[in-house]
Amino acid sequence: MVKKQGKKKPAAPKEAGNPLFEKRERNYRIGGNLQPKRDLYRYVRWPEYIQLQRKRRVLLTRLKVPPSINQFRSTLDKAQATSLFRLLSKYRPESREQKVKRLEAEKKGEKSKTKPFLLKYGLQHITHLVEKGVAKLVVIAHDVDPIELVLWLPALCRTMGIPYVIVKGKSRLGLLTHKKNCTAVALTEVRKEDLHDLELLVKNAKQQFNENPDTAKWGGGVMGAKSVKRQEEKEKLIAQEAAKKAGF
Repeated sequence: MVKKQGKKKPAAPKEAGNPLFEKRERNYRIGGNLQPKRDLYRYVRWPEYIQLQRKRRVLLTRLKVPPSINQFRSTLDKAQATSLFRLLSKYRPESREQKVKRLEAEKKGEKSKTKPFLLKYGLQHITHLVEKGVAKLVVIAHDVDPIELVLWLPALCRTMGIPYVIVKGKSRLGLLTHKKNCTAVALTEVRKEDLHDLELLVKNAKQQFNENPDTAKWGGGVMGAKSVKRQEEKEKLIAQEAAKKAGF
């Protein structure tokens, strides 16, 4: 006997949901939606250049750093650096567009009667200005890499009696000279209205850098937390042994 198949009931039409309020179920299993609160700093894979920067910083704090390198850690504070860069920005060298306009004007016979006062840059050029005693103030970047490029410049400035300062950021000096980076700049002359500001900066530079004995101090030699803990434990053991010997 063949059983008669009954008619299937028509499926109920699905309710059309609002796409703006779509239901999203959460996964409460491990690795799901709700992650435990934790510091992921050690789990991040940092780029190689950041790893090198951090390793270099740790090495400079752990190892003994000679005075010639350690002096680049002490830089101008924010207030003095602000006034310095405000003065230097008034004497920025001409850009390419300005140079083209000046050359076109000179071809037409229009020469400016006023003498331009501009920043001097380039290590060789600054070295000649310092050796001749023409430079009034030398500004050196603290993050030049390799540091050997400007390692000798503070000693030369002290020998020749030229005031110098060390500031943060070779890129900041690069903005002044229309370059990406700049190791050092120098001022030779300023206008009359800026003489007072220059004298104040020169006075501070001599006190903080040229005549400061702290620039001849060694740096680094700071142990990490684990090394300090081991050292303390060793000192405790030594003290206990000395106490036992003294008791007998």
